[in-house]
Amino acid sequence: MSTGPSNKKALKSGIWYTASNFFVRSIGFITTPIFTRLLTKAEFGDYNNFASWLSIVTIVVTLNLEATLISARFDYKDNFDEYIFSSLSLSSISVFVWFTVVNLFPSVFTKWMDMDLTYINAMLLYLLFLPAVNQFQARERYRYEYKMTVLSSVIVSLGTTVVSVVMVVSMKDRLFGRIIGSVIPTILVGAIFFGFFVRKGKRIRPKYWKYALPLCLPFIPHLLSLNMLHTMDRIMITKWCGSEDTAVYSLAYTCGSLITLLMTSMNSAYSPWLGDKLNKDERSEVRKFSKPYIFAFAFCAVGVMAIAPEILLILGSKGYSEAKYVMTPIAAGCVCQFLYTLFVNVEQFKKKTVGMAFASMTAALVNLVLNWIFIPRFGYLAAAYTTLAGYLVLLAIHMALVHRIKYSDVYDYKLIICVVAVMLVIMVLITLLYKLTLIRYIFVGLYAAVCVLIFIKYKSKVLGFLKKK
Repeated sequence: MSTGPSNKKALKSGIWYTASNFFVRSIGFITTPIFTRLLTKAEFGDYNNFASWLSIVTIVVTLNLEATLISARFDYKDNFDEYIFSSLSLSSISVFVWFTVVNLFPSVFTKWMDMDLTYINAMLLYLLFLPAVNQFQARERYRYEYKMTVLSSVIVSLGTTVVSVVMVVSMKDRLFGRIIGSVIPTILVGAIFFGFFVRKGKRIRPKYWKYALPLCLPFIPHLLSLNMLHTMDRIMITKWCGSEDTAVYSLAYTCGSLITLLMTSMNSAYSPWLGDKLNKDERSEVRKFSKPYIFAFAFCAVGVMAIAPEILLILGSKGYSEAKYVMTPIAAGCVCQFLYTLFVNVEQFKKKTVGMAFASMTAALVNLVLNWIFIPRFGYLAAAYTTLAGYLVLLAIHMALVHRIKYSDVYDYKLIICVVAVMLVIMVLITLLYKLTLIRYIFVGLYAAVCVLIFIKYKSKVLGFLKKK
């Protein structure tokens, strides 16, 4: 990345945003043991059912209009706030339509979702205000103003944890307390940001809806397919192997989510910068920066693989030790996730969302078929490798799609193929090292030494940079 003023502002914003977003998203991961002790197993399971449905319903009900901002900020740069207000209005209309349908036919939805109507309505109320939070934070990221994004994220995350604990402890219906506690902070902060966009946007223009819908609607099957790719393995493990194997697999998947958190945080900071560079057709600069960016993420993933047994011991117990063999393919899959997201960012910028839907649906189908074949034969461990296969398919298709739209020079394809190949080899080697504890500890020591050397080498530059205004 060059040293121009805009790049410095983008990098500084990216560093702070990545660090803070990773911290904020980790709070939910860290506080899981608290709620497993405050809630009964049945209540904890019901809340996870709520959370699982929320991840699906969010995609459908809100229309994922936030995904259109990466291109709309250039196409409507003089009326960007007006565009955001119009898109928020469209998502609100969608929420009201779904609210009406759900309450006209409550038995259909309560039976289908295995959830009380009160909880479904709480979910829809949450989704009325969530887009305002997401789009405000996206707006600030695109302006490289990280302070309000970080502050609002911390308030929502900490508020959700604190309010949820208070509600669970003080209410007789602890499940209702957990759900209400998880939605109230977002509703309050979202209402403030919604008011902000009402004042800034002022007018609702249907022409923005005509612009947004062709972009976001094909994105919905893409996200739904990805959701299937993430969750179908656990459903099928339960069916064929039982709940205990699902528990072991789920804990390993939760540990692997540490890498996913890092990926999400880094990409949220990276995508606005990428959009600026592509808008200026500065592809060589993106190609140059992407190389250390890719290496840094892959390096972090290797570290998680190496200490997987210790992570599992801290979060679980000795009874979950076998889950370590699931961690390596999950971590390798996260690297593939990270790499295909780089290409997805380019496709979003070029408004090529139909291809994205095709890619994710194909990968989900591959994963489903492989799960059907291998889980009954080899157990839950097979699911980790079938999911990795799905991500490899996804990466290959997205690379082909970006090549097709003539943007293959944005990234070094040979480098990416080499990184994937090396990662697969490391995955196998570290899996073998799990049986050779002493050698693995030596490897971990060398890895830690490299981390220290890198920190010492770049400490003064990073700290000096962050102190600059």
